[in-house]
Amino acid sequence: MLLLLIMYKASFIFLLLLFKMLPASAQTDWKLNTDNDGIKVFTSIVPGSKIKAVKVECEFKATASQFVAVLFDIKASPEWLYHTRFCTVVKQVSPADLYYYSEVNLPWPAENRDFVSHLTVSQNKDSKVVTVDGPAVPGFVPLKNGLVRVDHSGSEWLITPLGNDEIKVKYTLHVDPGGELPAWLINMFAAEGPLQIFKNIKMQLQKPAYKSAVLPFIEN
Repeated sequence: MLLLLIMYKASFIFLLLLFKMLPASAQTDWKLNTDNDGIKVFTSIVPGSKIKAVKVECEFKATASQFVAVLFDIKASPEWLYHTRFCTVVKQVSPADLYYYSEVNLPWPAENRDFVSHLTVSQNKDSKVVTVDGPAVPGFVPLKNGLVRVDHSGSEWLITPLGNDEIKVKYTLHVDPGGELPAWLINMFAAEGPLQIFKNIKMQLQKPAYKSAVLPFIEN
């Protein structure tokens, strides 16, 4: 039993940041689960679901352009996302709009997952808040043997500028990875995965590739 817990633990840490997002406005009973290194992770019961919703909040010493540059560097995303076998862009619509394919490597006995996500960026002209959406979309890549295709998922990042090259990031999600993964085990590790990934993003933002990033479609 302990071995099974260890094997599944790594799987869910990454899956939590991939799948079905639930907007924060739909949740009013958030409970603080973890507060570590400036990263706050909240969980909430969702009516009609055995899986808890998760919300992550954190402030970064960075601009919105720098943060989005990390998210849009698809090739480098396995450096901060757990258990990603690889990511690749399959269609670049514009600098702020792309489709990418990713395969998530899970330990036995869980089956690997793959998906195609449509990543887009928008910014409120008045508040300067940046929204990054990434719903899964069908097609683009043929189904592959031995992989579970995720066709119904989404993600949302809200990036709020605070001034002095600082931002507040809020990520809200509700995981439903499908298959025969037990809900109680997903809930057990609901806070640990997002915490580690946000720590990784903090380190990623310090790399030269992002320190001076300026994106023409974002006003900092």
